[in-house]
Amino acid sequence: MKFIYSAFLFSLLFLILALSPLGATQEFLQNEQPVLILSNDSSFHFELLGPLGQSIYSGADVGPILGAAKDIKPGDFESFSSVFYALANHTKAQAEDPLLAYDPVNVRDTWFAASTYFRRADFYLHGNWEDPRINEYWDEQTSAFDKAIASLPIPGKRLRIPATGFYVEAIWFPASSDCNSKTPTLIVGNGYDEAQEDLYHILVVPALARGWNVLTYEGPGQPTVRRRQNLGFIPDWERVVTPLVDYLFAEQHDIVDTDRLALFGYSFGGYLSARAAAFEPRLSAVMLDPGIWSAYDSFTSSLGSEAVSLLENGTKEDFDDTIASYLNATDAPSSLRWGIEQGLWAFNTISPYDFLQESKKYNIKDVVDKIQMPVWVADAKHDGFFPGQAPLVKKALGDHATYHLFDGAAGYHCHVGALQELTREVFAWLNKTLA
Repeated sequence: MKFIYSAFLFSLLFLILALSPLGATQEFLQNEQPVLILSNDSSFHFELLGPLGQSIYSGADVGPILGAAKDIKPGDFESFSSVFYALANHTKAQAEDPLLAYDPVNVRDTWFAASTYFRRADFYLHGNWEDPRINEYWDEQTSAFDKAIASLPIPGKRLRIPATGFYVEAIWFPASSDCNSKTPTLIVGNGYDEAQEDLYHILVVPALARGWNVLTYEGPGQPTVRRRQNLGFIPDWERVVTPLVDYLFAEQHDIVDTDRLALFGYSFGGYLSARAAAFEPRLSAVMLDPGIWSAYDSFTSSLGSEAVSLLENGTKEDFDDTIASYLNATDAPSSLRWGIEQGLWAFNTISPYDFLQESKKYNIKDVVDKIQMPVWVADAKHDGFFPGQAPLVKKALGDHATYHLFDGAAGYHCHVGALQELTREVFAWLNKTLA
């Protein structure tokens, strides 16, 4: 009986985490995808397409990413890490080459690329919290990124903004050195796994080009706070964002137009930013990409009532033992394995049962009526992580919300590989809404 029960729990988790980005299949056919596939492993394809797309804003170079795609063994986490680590060190050596120092712009972009590659090398390592590479590679990416932003025409500045019980790790990017001119400002936060450094190559560059100040940040559960402060995710994200708004009002009041202060939530940040906006009326607008109604509902959306009942009423010990067996399986699809390992690491728990139960707190249904500013709700046709969630957010917000569905090559989760299309829509809406 216990064997049958454990087998069912294994199937249950398989279905839940099959909703991670791009689904759980190890191989998927070219004619089913809107772009040329970069790996027969669906998770690897997505994680290669991300930095490839960032190349348009100095986050990488196209050839090296395609070379990495060629060399990485599908489904092999160590292969993914080692290929990107080698690329990162090769690129770092180029940035340090004194013969190339004559061109500071090229050196700066080379440091940016090295930082991106170190972050990719870390991405699939979180199954073993004792792996020293988790911190070593992060120190490398941080050092490379800091060298790059220090050489910007207006250097970026790292901040540690105090909050109740922790510090928010942030980077401030002013659009102008003119302290007598107030300009619109964007607060941008990432989500479940990516870093604020990635946001520079997604939204900061196009925002600065349009005259926007940008404050990127990370809170509990996100890469730097998880490492430096050993804190997992918290659902009451206003504890993170309100200190950021306080900082802008107090420390940057000379250059921040407080009537044009927008909050952007990327990936799982779509929930985090919505939650924060419900309790931060000083924001002029909020952008959710994607709109997320309930993390738990998304995990269980394809399950029948009996399966959900077993998750609710099954013993924690049996559930966790089943998942431990699953993690040791050699044929586990990458997206499922990564989804479990990253969730445990980011929520700072060794129990899969606790991780999934904790996800119930990450919903906006009880606070959505408190969001009173204009809201942009993005959706993506091929989003496999939060399918069907954005329309629920739009419906609940009513006239406060503008809904936009990305399709075609921009239809992946977070529109990886189609950042120009993303930024066109983002700044067109901001220009119209905050004019």
